[in-house]
Amino acid sequence: MESSKDMTAETDQIRSALKSRREEIIARQERVSKHTRHRDEPLPADFAEQAVELENGETLVALDNELRDELARIDKALARLSEGNYFQCESCGEDIGNARLKALPDSSLCIDCASAAG
Repeated sequence: MESSKDMTAETDQIRSALKSRREEIIARQERVSKHTRHRDEPLPADFAEQAVELENGETLVALDNELRDELARIDKALARLSEGNYFQCESCGEDIGNARLKALPDSSLCIDCASAAG
């Protein structure tokens, strides 16, 4: 059984890693937003260039949505850390497992519940 000191150190490491990833995502969102604002300029006259610009715009919107989703998961994980239930599956209440949390630090479900959710 891990000591309270070990758990605190582990929790601090997790919190630090999640906050670092959160900062990376916010920086990426700012870059995506900058490119999205650039899209407000008139489209090029050339049809092929217009198609590329529109496709790029769709990609930026999809990327922005993915970043928002990941940011929400990280914020939720940070809240769960603060509440003291980070290591428990929010569906069944069982332990999520260290290997899963190391691979997916923003996971809120154990492997069984995540598999069942699809």
